[in-house]
Amino acid sequence: MDRVLTLEFVRVTEAAAVKSGRLMGMGNKIGADQLAVDGMHSILSSVPVDGTVVIGEGELDEAPMLYIGEKVGAGGIPVDIAVDPLEGTNLVAKGQDGAIAVIAIAGKGSLLHAPDMYMEKLCVGPRAKGCIDLNMPVKENLRRIAEGLQRGIDDLTVVILGRERHADIIHECREAGARIKLISDGDVSPAVDVGIEGSGAHVLMGIGGAPEGVLGAAALKCLGGDMQARLIPYTEEERKRCEAMGITDVNKILTIDDLVKGDDCIFSATAVTNTPMMKGIQYFGSGARTSSVVMRYKSGTIRFVDTIHRFDNKAKWSVHI
Repeated sequence: MDRVLTLEFVRVTEAAAVKSGRLMGMGNKIGADQLAVDGMHSILSSVPVDGTVVIGEGELDEAPMLYIGEKVGAGGIPVDIAVDPLEGTNLVAKGQDGAIAVIAIAGKGSLLHAPDMYMEKLCVGPRAKGCIDLNMPVKENLRRIAEGLQRGIDDLTVVILGRERHADIIHECREAGARIKLISDGDVSPAVDVGIEGSGAHVLMGIGGAPEGVLGAAALKCLGGDMQARLIPYTEEERKRCEAMGITDVNKILTIDDLVKGDDCIFSATAVTNTPMMKGIQYFGSGARTSSVVMRYKSGTIRFVDTIHRFDNKAKWSVHI
C-alpha cells in the first residue's frame, strides 16, 4: 500500500468523529452512530483503493452503508477494510470518555472475517510480546507480562470490561496484586492504549466482540504489540460460521498473525470523546479540532495527528438527523 494512504484514512475517521461528536451527551446513540457512518462513508468513497468491507455495520439486510461485502473506494489496490464508525455509542450518548471512530486496512484476504460473536482476548504492548499464553492461568500471564515489562505485578494496570462474565478474571487479577481499570464499553481503544508507552494501561483481557478484536489486533500489530484470541460460539449457528471460516476447533488460539495476516496494514482512530492518549472533539464557532492516531505496520510509524477543520463553505460537515 502506498504510504500516502495513511493520511487518506485519517480523513475517514476524522469525518466520522466530527459528525457523531455533535451528539455527545444527547442520549441518542443510534443517531450518533448513523452520523458516524454517514461521515465515514462519504470520505471513504473518495479514497483511491478497491476496498471490500469485511468487518462493518452488519450484513446487507441490516445496514444500508458499510455493510459486510460492500465495495468502497474510488479504485486502486485491492484491500480488506474493517470499520467501526463509532466504537462506544453508549459512551457518546452519555458524554463519557473512550469513544473513537476506527478503521483498519490490509491487503486482500489479510483480515480475519470475524463473525459477530464473542471472542476471548489477551492484549499487551511490545515489551511483553511473546510473554502471553491464553491457555495459562491469569496469574501466570500477569507474572510473565510483568517480567517482560521489568516491573512487579502490583505495577500492572489491567483493563477489563465491567461485565458479570468477568467476575473470575477480576478476582484473579486482584488476588495477584494487579490494579484494574474497569470500562463500561468499547475495547478497541484500550487495545491501542496497552501498545503505547505512557498510556497507563498494560494489559487488556476478557471477552468482547470478535469484530472489535480484529480492529484491536490491527492496531497492536502496527504498534509491535501482541495478542492472542479465541472465538466463543454460543449457538449452533455461530459454530457453523466458525467452520465456514475454516476454524473447526473452536478452542484454537488465534495469534495476532492469524487475525491480521501479511506484511502491511494501516490503522487509524480519531477520538470522539477523551481517551488516555487523545483529546475528544472540540468545536468552536466555524470549526473543530480533532486528535487522531494513525499507524502503519510496514514502516513502523505511529503518528499522532492534531487537526483543525474549518467549516467555512464545507456543507459535508453539516449535521442533519
